Amino acid sequence: MSLWGIYLLECADGTLYCGITNDLDSRLAAHNCGKGAKYTRGRLPVSLLAFSGCRFEHGEALRLERRIKRLPKHRKAAQIRALADGAAAGND
Repeated sequence: MSLWGIYLLECADGTLYCGITNDLDSRLAAHNCGKGAKYTRGRLPVSLLAFSGCRFEHGEALRLERRIKRLPKHRKAAQIRALADGAAAGND
């Protein structure tokens, strides 16, 4: 079973992109090479704002990603950081 994390990118145009991955380094490289999500291809380069760490099963990561995408822009990074802090504190 592989575990997945949720990440938030800032695009060159100031917009945000939320996604999931089980290999953050290769996913960031794919985004910045234009081989990531269609949304980010025209908004390069992208930079990482937040990462939850790989600790969710795939279905759970997808549900959290969907929930975060519905949040207002100013709350997205805080939500992902809160997920990461919960993992660091052992509060799953």
